[in-house]
Amino acid sequence: MIRHLVFVYGTLKRNEPNHHWLTNKENGEARLISKGTTQEKYPLVIGSRFNIPYVLAAPDIGENIEGEVYEVDNKMLSMLDMLEDHPEYYERKIKKICLKDSDEVIDCWIYLLFMYKQQMMELPFLKTYSSYGDHGKNYAVRESRGDVGREYWSDVKVMD
Repeated sequence: MIRHLVFVYGTLKRNEPNHHWLTNKENGEARLISKGTTQEKYPLVIGSRFNIPYVLAAPDIGENIEGEVYEVDNKMLSMLDMLEDHPEYYERKIKKICLKDSDEVIDCWIYLLFMYKQQMMELPFLKTYSSYGDHGKNYAVRESRGDVGREYWSDVKVMD
């Protein structure tokens, strides 16, 4: 069975609102490998009317982002792509991740936001994300958003 390494930095981490996606066996298999950080710096921001965490595709700006590395199967990767609306909204790319408890640097998938509005770069850059953080911007889970479809994408993304 093919396995993929995925770096999660937002609502998919343990104790966050979307972590259940990784633990639901109907979505496939996922196993926590390690905590880690991005080798490159990126801007991690909270944006949109729903306070969604985004890593902007702007390397060498921001912080080395803290998160978790999971080993997932094909089915789980497909489910994560659906959650992240890859490739129409976030885009999944391979990036170097430094594992916390070793000197090892590994290649992992990470979901980045490309074609973001310039005002996203004016938001505070975070090193680590918690939906319950002192930033006061609690994440709105999909079930609580009503029938907005993809209209909120234009809050953060330059639309064609």
